[in-house]
Amino acid sequence: MKQRTPKTFMARVRAILPDLHPTERRLAEAVLDFPGDMAGYSASEIAGLAEVSNATVSRFVRKLGYASYDEARKAVREEGRTGSALLRFGTGQNDTINTAGRHLDQSRANLDATYGSLASDEIDSLAHALHKARRVWLAGFRAGYPLASYLGWQITQVLPSVSVVPRPGETLAESVATLSADDVAIVLLLRRNPKIAWSLAETAVDSGAQVALIGDVPSMEALPARWHITCATTSSGPLLNHVSVMAVCNLVAARCLEVSGPSGRKRMGDIEDMHERLAEL
Repeated sequence: MKQRTPKTFMARVRAILPDLHPTERRLAEAVLDFPGDMAGYSASEIAGLAEVSNATVSRFVRKLGYASYDEARKAVREEGRTGSALLRFGTGQNDTINTAGRHLDQSRANLDATYGSLASDEIDSLAHALHKARRVWLAGFRAGYPLASYLGWQITQVLPSVSVVPRPGETLAESVATLSADDVAIVLLLRRNPKIAWSLAETAVDSGAQVALIGDVPSMEALPARWHITCATTSSGPLLNHVSVMAVCNLVAARCLEVSGPSGRKRMGDIEDMHERLAEL
């Protein structure tokens, strides 16, 4: 049976590693150490880093199944944009001196892009819907889970029925079995989520619940959710920049508290009384 060519760049490198000539193996090991360099370096620069010839680089990328070095570099660049953080690692030789400034500039750019596409009435309608819901569900996976937990923790101050899923020790089905058309579900769809995140978003829509999608996955626009809030997460380093996602979660929470009215203020007062009674803070 003919073996299938691995899809990702890193998988291709690992697949051919045992069969490489020693010089090509040295190049492969250099690439595996810092795969992100492929996205920004020329063939000559990669050859210099690995101390091999340009011809070795050409043979290497052909063995990987790419027609040219440029094709391989484009593949790495695309996978780094949408996939593993490993492909956003480099040797650091192209880094600017002011690392903090670079990250700050990228965070500002992401916030500008996110808020520039955000309609204020969208946040208001979501905040009011949260108050009318029988139960509010918040779901996130991997990087999305702590962000969903943060948003859930904040709105719990004024909303009595909030669930963040998946809950520890439960299957997702056990957590959301009671999802209904009277509910609002907020699903964080971020890059490299497990496939179940998409399945959950579809299930929430199918249940008849009002669904808000917050994330950086372009295909989430295809889901017929009521709210689609797109966040820019472009990064200047190996990790995606989730500053704008946190900012949106904070905005939703703040607006939810602001429109909570007498019932929200009463709940906050009851919580403060309980803090005093338990001497918890």
